[in-house]
Amino acid sequence: MLGIIDWGIGGIGVYKLIKEHRPDVSIVYFSDTGVTPYGKMSRAELVGRLNQVIGFLKTKGATHLVIGCNAASTAIPFLGPQGLRIEGVIDAAVAMTARLKPQRLGLIGGRRTVVSGVYRKAFASRGIKVEQRIAQPLSGMIESGDTSSEKLREECKRILSPIRNCSHILLACTHYPAIANVMKDCVSPKTIFIDPAAELVKRTELWELPTRGTDVFCTTGDPVQMKNAAENAFTCRIGRVSVVERI
Repeated sequence: MLGIIDWGIGGIGVYKLIKEHRPDVSIVYFSDTGVTPYGKMSRAELVGRLNQVIGFLKTKGATHLVIGCNAASTAIPFLGPQGLRIEGVIDAAVAMTARLKPQRLGLIGGRRTVVSGVYRKAFASRGIKVEQRIAQPLSGMIESGDTSSEKLREECKRILSPIRNCSHILLACTHYPAIANVMKDCVSPKTIFIDPAAELVKRTELWELPTRGTDVFCTTGDPVQMKNAAENAFTCRIGRVSVVERI
């Protein structure tokens, strides 16, 4: 079974894309909204939490794992993989962006993603400069079901204003594609947004995974809010959501 980890529903965009390409693959999706946002955890806290989640997903039958969260992906080098093959979004995002040869690259992401310096270092090794902006409020707003309010639009304008003339802007959070139409109004008409979800999914295509099982959805948060947010943000109707109280 393929496991997908995200703090919230950002990874639902990845889930949806995988199901479009490989509809028979069995997936267990884990949303961890019942704990402190991953982007606000220290590295030690995040590594500890992710190791717990990975152990839980193993009990659900996961053999391969996609971490559809940029903040969580910064911790991959420090995780105990516990026998699972793990693919995160950062390597996919860097590879996809480098192929596009951006003239001026911008990036928006959560605080941990930006402050970690993982993207800056990766792009520097490829001779690419990147202008980064912390966009922490956006994922929380999307998680709550807000994809079009005036407050959301104001936040997008504030965040994107300094990089609005970039040739490309990397969406370094899997929540952000859900509001791409709003963000387009805040940047130059020539700016191209980079969503690395397709590249991440491509990296799983050769994985041998169980098929024709029932997908499982788990959350440490509110299952009703998770279902509503998934449909509102990604037009994806997910099945029954189980609440995980302890790991």
